[in-house]
Amino acid sequence: MKSVALKAYPRTQVQRAEVTKLRRAGRVPATIYGRQAKPQNLEISAKEINDLIHHSASENLLVDLSVENDARSKRLALVQEIQHHPLDGKVLHVDFHEVAENEKVTVQVPVETTGEAAGVKVGGGVLEHVLFKLKVRCLPKDLPDQIVVDVTPLEIGKSIHIADIKAPEGVEILGDKHITVVAVAAPRAEEEVVAAEAAPAAGDVEMTKEKKEEGAEGAPAGKAGEKAAAKGDAKAAAAGDKKTEAKPDAKAAEKKPAEKKK
Repeated sequence: MKSVALKAYPRTQVQRAEVTKLRRAGRVPATIYGRQAKPQNLEISAKEINDLIHHSASENLLVDLSVENDARSKRLALVQEIQHHPLDGKVLHVDFHEVAENEKVTVQVPVETTGEAAGVKVGGGVLEHVLFKLKVRCLPKDLPDQIVVDVTPLEIGKSIHIADIKAPEGVEILGDKHITVVAVAAPRAEEEVVAAEAAPAAGDVEMTKEKKEEGAEGAPAGKAGEKAAAKGDAKAAAAGDKKTEAKPDAKAAEKKPAEKKK
């Protein structure tokens, strides 16, 4: 990465009201820190930092920072972090990390894809960008603006992992080599059809359940009816026997007095 020149000025305003006034004047508060010197509050031109960001592929910037009235004419630094306003995106604060030319740095670098995946072009698959940044270690001069991954040969169901990415010269890609960076998934419509065929229909489940419930309810009811009918038949038979026994006794009682009169 080629370094770019940036002018900075010492800053004494640290209170909120003072910092707000500084931003209204077209200045951006900043801080520089590193091993070689104590942290220092700075201010930079909002237009200059916005121009640098606009013309860069990412916010990973290497700058030759010249601080007014500083003993060193230039200080090599990486833009470590840029804070933006959540609504209008304006730069609110910048953190610079001072580095040495011969000292390796570890930085998060954005991942970009190039080409059209075969699985998307021919099979109608969906390209899934899983990992958007990679952690790399290198000298400041070798730091890439971004890492470009060619996805052209990628078929449906295939993935590109960290281990598959060729790092630029002088750059080491860190992290678990098995982590997926980019993948091509099957078309959504096809996935839904397969899922629908694999899962049982809700109506069939409900009908099966209803049949089981009907069978379970019918069995006890039938037995209860049979028992009730049996009890009813027994009561009716007993009642009939009583009636039959009572009639002969009444007739016999009537005949006996008649016989005595004779």
